[in-house]
Amino acid sequence: MSQHTQPPNGGARSVPNAFDAIYTPTELAERWKLSEQSIRRLFQDEAGVLKIGGGGARGKRAYVTLRIPRAVVERVFQERSK
Repeated sequence: MSQHTQPPNGGARSVPNAFDAIYTPTELAERWKLSEQSIRRLFQDEAGVLKIGGGGARGKRAYVTLRIPRAVVERVFQERSK
């Protein structure tokens, strides 16, 4: 299985792999020197991020656990570093 695919615009794009390193928002917050909330906002709508959980019970807040593959971290870092 290939790590990279070629999108229509010609740029290389990393594809998440089930055996890649996977990070929690807390781990990335420590590495990037940001708050966990900033990391959650940055990655919550990114393609390839594993979201566990969802709609909370009536009257309770919904909590979603995020797991962020290395390929997604690298892609977001490159996009934001331009």
